[in-house]
Amino acid sequence: MPFLASIVLAAALTAAAEPKQIYQMSPQEAGAFIADVRRAEPDLRKRIAIIGRRNIGQPYKLNLLGEFPYELHDTLPMYSLSASDCLVFAEHTYAMALSSSWEEFFWTLQRIRYKDGVIGVASRNHYMEVDWNINNRWLLSDASAGASYTMRVDRAQFLLSQHHVQRDIPVQDTVEAFLPVEDALKEFSTLAEGDMVEVVSVRKGQHMVTHVGLVVLDAQGQRRFLHSSAPEVREEPFEAFIARTQARANNGLAGFKFMRLNEAIAVPPAAPQPRPGA
Repeated sequence: MPFLASIVLAAALTAAAEPKQIYQMSPQEAGAFIADVRRAEPDLRKRIAIIGRRNIGQPYKLNLLGEFPYELHDTLPMYSLSASDCLVFAEHTYAMALSSSWEEFFWTLQRIRYKDGVIGVASRNHYMEVDWNINNRWLLSDASAGASYTMRVDRAQFLLSQHHVQRDIPVQDTVEAFLPVEDALKEFSTLAEGDMVEVVSVRKGQHMVTHVGLVVLDAQGQRRFLHSSAPEVREEPFEAFIARTQARANNGLAGFKFMRLNEAIAVPPAAPQPRPGA
């Protein structure tokens, strides 16, 4: 065999031997991967880390998901394997870790994304503090303490301005606990693999969660931050994430909310999907 051809063949065989990352998989391949991980690893926290790491390098992209074709306010699909933003990455990772097939993953993903699993732009968990965290209390519990901030949520205005959907929803005021940066640096060592970290920033004078990621352990048992952030999914020390964020001008970093994965998790049934227009 000519020398150049042997090099090409060797490279091809090496590439074929390397396992695909999830963002390189088809839905069929992802379904088989989910089933394999479920059979091989009984520990949910370890499955979360395994699945999350199999997306390292996944391209970052904002505004990925919608309700199409169930609703027509946009043409965004209901799942994404090829790219993620921070919340899409976390939701897909949790849903895959809780499932044993593609079909179960897709169902669980909608159960996480929507209030009671009822699909619709108005029932989507848009706000972390008052939607996502509350509606997913079966999955994670808020362990934040040390400081607090007030937050006003106008869902009706948000839906109208962002999705051109009219809903009569009252304005909500809430008080949220969080950890200032220095406190979070000290408390990060108490988190376990599979827990979620929510980044609290100040935007236009208001505190709010603007980014999320997952806690994983490295080979030495040290906690690291696994998250989707431009340009791609990465794993890094928590201190490095903070330093990099604070180095940006007008970063607005105020602190963090720590969400602990519940010990006994049973995915609750979804509420009946209402008939449109009923």
